[in-house]
Amino acid sequence: MDIMSTYDQPVHIIELRGLTKTFPTAAGGFTALHDVDLRLQAGEFIAVVGRSGSGKSTLLNLVAGIDRPTAGEIFVGGTPVHKLTENGLAVWRGRNVGVVFQFFQLLPTLTILENVALPMDFVGRPSTSKAEARALELLEMVGIPDQASKLPSALSGGQQQRAAIARALANDPQLLVADEPTGNLDSRTADAILELLSAQVRAGKSVLMVTHERDLFGRVDRVITLGDGRVTSSEVGRKS
Repeated sequence: MDIMSTYDQPVHIIELRGLTKTFPTAAGGFTALHDVDLRLQAGEFIAVVGRSGSGKSTLLNLVAGIDRPTAGEIFVGGTPVHKLTENGLAVWRGRNVGVVFQFFQLLPTLTILENVALPMDFVGRPSTSKAEARALELLEMVGIPDQASKLPSALSGGQQQRAAIARALANDPQLLVADEPTGNLDSRTADAILELLSAQVRAGKSVLMVTHERDLFGRVDRVITLGDGRVTSSEVGRKS
């Protein structure tokens, strides 16, 4: 079977087996994740919480194929991510994973419309006119179509994060990963961003979110707590 292919409707959107990540430091190796086993259902809104240095962002980067594990296996939507080549990772991520960053990472010299359309160009789909039409639809979905022609610097933090979510959805991925997406926002704007992510779950996608927020049980399906690079708890949320 082609390593890039995925199974039809996998039960687990994310499956981690013995996942370990060690970083070299001047004082020797630092292990950010220790032998993590985790299985998360497709169609869930999953929050990963823990103190700074607990391994949250490392876990997200490994799941998204942004970094490589030192040991262990990573399956996302049935694809063995740990086995992909560098080129294979880039293609797989572009087609299957949308990434939302804390600091938005919008390209400052491109308009908001161009930023949202850019991921479609990376994977060769679709034509420029269709990409722009798709980008405008996404900006309408996140509530900022009137900002399409502006540069990121002209937008508020909340508007930039909405644009970043639209960009993450450009290639219609089944998995969204979000690294502290509300970390730089006021509480009202943060609530609106969390509702946007919840809407994606209701639309059939899966969301893995790293956050310092702890009052999440009414919003998410599952809360995973990390401590010193290990899963210390996995609790079912109360989201209806």
